[in-house]
Amino acid sequence: MTRKQRRLTMIGGSLAVLAVAAALVLNAMRDSIVFFSTPSMAAEKQIPAGKRFRLGGLVQPGSLVRGDNLAVNFSVADGAAKLPVAYKGILPDLFREGQGVIAEGAIDATGVFRADTVLAKHDETYMPKDVADALKKQGHWKDDYGAKPSASAVPTQGAPK
Repeated sequence: MTRKQRRLTMIGGSLAVLAVAAALVLNAMRDSIVFFSTPSMAAEKQIPAGKRFRLGGLVQPGSLVRGDNLAVNFSVADGAAKLPVAYKGILPDLFREGQGVIAEGAIDATGVFRADTVLAKHDETYMPKDVADALKKQGHWKDDYGAKPSASAVPTQGAPK
């Protein structure tokens, strides 16, 4: 075997090992990727029961029902559709009706979204890009969602409050 053939064999073998490693990594990541959907998108896509995804929208006012052993039921809406959510666990401190929320889980056979994680938006100006885009698309976007507080509204250090 000539020097050139050995070099080509080494390069070919290295590329084959790299391709197998990349395939294994991508295959492992495929199961952990979770996509974001609004209730309207979930209805349009007809997501099958048991498939994990993230559900985002606003907690429907008047839908929050607390049960025994930290069980909570509420509805998430995006203006066009709403989806009932069941969650068992401690809710974030900022969770309340009318606020933005992202829940991770799957729809069960009865059409209820069974969440195992619930996240609430952290302040009044934060909006995930996907949620903002969905609200803009449906005409529910307010211009003050992305507004930053004015300099006069921010207290300076040492100033009386």
